[in-house]
Amino acid sequence: QTYDPTIESSYRKQAVIDGHPCKIEVLDTAGKDEFTALRDQWIEGGEGIVLLYSITSRSTFERVYGFYDQVLKVKDDDDESVPMVLVGNKNDKLNEREISKEEGMLMARRLKCDFIETSSRTGINVDRVFYSVIRMIRQSKDGEMTAYERRHSGSGRKLTNCIIT
Repeated sequence: QTYDPTIESSYRKQAVIDGHPCKIEVLDTAGKDEFTALRDQWIEGGEGIVLLYSITSRSTFERVYGFYDQVLKVKDDDDESVPMVLVGNKNDKLNEREISKEEGMLMARRLKCDFIETSSRTGINVDRVFYSVIRMIRQSKDGEMTAYERRHSGSGRKLTNCIIT
């Protein structure tokens, strides 16, 4: 059976992660060039990024660097603090593997992001990818100071128990 990758799909799901409810929305462009302009808008609006390649295709692996650079450019983020996970998909096809797990891990270290191998066909580690990104998003939000907090804190540290409406 042949797999026809999506052109652009949107998925929504509600989940409870670490005891906290959340809504997950995933925009999947399958890396198609005709969606480059829209991809910039989606990246800008996204809180977390999943960079995905097929472990059975060296060309998809090599394209990850371009997508990574695009994310940093759109997010205007030189310090590389965007919550991101690098995903090697199709780990159910080990006999067709072109990218070793070690190569994926090395790329993830270079990109300063987490690394997970998955199989969308069998579902192995798929939830783990999104839960990992959500945890990173939550951590980054916990570390952010609002403008009000920065103005009213002499030390520059985040104020605790401060609710701003």
